[in-house]
Amino acid sequence: MDEDEREETRDRFGELVNMTPAALEKWLASEESKDAGQHKDGGESTGHASGRRIVELLRTAKGDLTDGDYRHMRKVVGYIRRHLAQRPSGDVRETRWRYSLMNWGHDPLA
Repeated sequence: MDEDEREETRDRFGELVNMTPAALEKWLASEESKDAGQHKDGGESTGHASGRRIVELLRTAKGDLTDGDYRHMRKVVGYIRRHLAQRPSGDVRETRWRYSLMNWGHDPLA
């Protein structure tokens, strides 16, 4: 990945991940967060695991980000964009849709 691609990835990630590391950590500790998303074999959901990685990425200096970090950032951007396109009608405050997005670092009500 060249520097232009890295910059574009950082920009998109920064636009879509609108939760601070502290807010995301607090959210990930909640029961609503742990219950949201797809769970493999009864374990941690994909989104919850991603949220923990997002906290790390948000706290990592730009110069210390690896290609693997950038790949995960792109995955996060793709997920958030796809999920936003599936917004249900009505009040979304207490929905699994919102909770799943929040696991990925995006609060649609922020």
